Amino acid sequence: MTDLTLDSMPEPIATYEARPEDVSRVLLLYSGGLDTSVMLHWIQEQYEAEVVTLTVNLGQPGEDYTEVTDKAKAMGAIETVVIDAREEFAEDYVLPAIKANALYGGGYPLFTSLGRPLIGKLGVEVAARTGCDTLAHGCTGKGNDQVRLESTVATLDPNLKMIAPVRAWKIGRDEELEYCRKHDIPLKGGNSAAPYSIDDNLWGRSSEGISIEDLGSPPPDDVFQLVTRPELAPDEPETVTIGFEAGRPVSFNGEKMDLVPLIDAASAAGCRHGVGIVDHIEDRIVGLKVRDIYEVPAAKIILTAHQELEKLVSTIHQNNFKNTLDRHWAYMAYAGLWFEPLRYNLDAFMDSANEFATGEISVKLFKGSATPTVRSSPYALYDKSLASFGESGGEFSQQASPGFIELFSLQSRMAHQVRNREEK
Repeated sequence: MTDLTLDSMPEPIATYEARPEDVSRVLLLYSGGLDTSVMLHWIQEQYEAEVVTLTVNLGQPGEDYTEVTDKAKAMGAIETVVIDAREEFAEDYVLPAIKANALYGGGYPLFTSLGRPLIGKLGVEVAARTGCDTLAHGCTGKGNDQVRLESTVATLDPNLKMIAPVRAWKIGRDEELEYCRKHDIPLKGGNSAAPYSIDDNLWGRSSEGISIEDLGSPPPDDVFQLVTRPELAPDEPETVTIGFEAGRPVSFNGEKMDLVPLIDAASAAGCRHGVGIVDHIEDRIVGLKVRDIYEVPAAKIILTAHQELEKLVSTIHQNNFKNTLDRHWAYMAYAGLWFEPLRYNLDAFMDSANEFATGEISVKLFKGSATPTVRSSPYALYDKSLASFGESGGEFSQQASPGFIELFSLQSRMAHQVRNREEK
């Protein structure tokens, strides 16, 4: 087994990395899972430090926070803090992502990426309140989360030191399980860890590792613990309607709702109908390509509806330009640049672009698909009489079309003639 002692830790490189003499009280970002359970024991043993645990509720389904805190106390934590941050997460992180149609790489709706800056911010606040000089997290050196958390913490409190034991150890799950057995550390679900690396919150769920890494095979059925597999979904479709005001989802099937319950309602509908499964090859910011399986039912339904509403109420120029900024917003959120000034600038643009994104979009859910079917908005840039084939009237004159075509194609026609002059 790898030597898990302070003597085996590499020398700090970044100024915010803690040296042993810096550490007396540690705030551990604690989930109760394998990595953070090992860390809770190890920090006390190796640093002889007091440990405060912080567990953040972002809407992880089925989590028992009493069990998590009881375990932390039993393992020696001097204080356990649980924060229900679902509303803050929805309002300040998910809502801006909805307005930006945020999909990284065309498929990933950023639920983990959106949660990490909030966890880092809360970590800074709790560390200050509980007198902690060091923050510890369970990220590995191959993941994006180390970047998101550490850049957030270093931005908000440059004096708070950090340790990342799992990254420093460079060990795998089997070695962590051996460490747990050696030190009688209890694990969720008994004496074995979950077969996949899982992260989830109210906006989605990810699974990676083990057989998922085999690109030559489809994901195994046991990956899907949230969304019904499409082939097992109901044989009859269901249509849901999302109402928006200035880009904000405000109603589900005609019922006014706050954002968290609305997301939960959309998620439940999507789960029933196999909506929101994404098998994704992803470019991590640390340079790796990885395969992730995402289950994102609420995000799939709400983002589909929001994009359709924007198409209806925005001009062709707004839609074309906003697509570019949407992609850049998603990249910044993915890369952990949440407190970068440009993101605030982009948020201001997104708010402005969504000023007239008010209306209702109905989406048909059927065996994995989410298809817009009915659209309405008081600000729709659509006139049925103008759109009707073969009719003239109002603002549109078919007789004017030849003149428009001649002017619109002028440069293209000239270029073709000039550049083909010698051939002719």
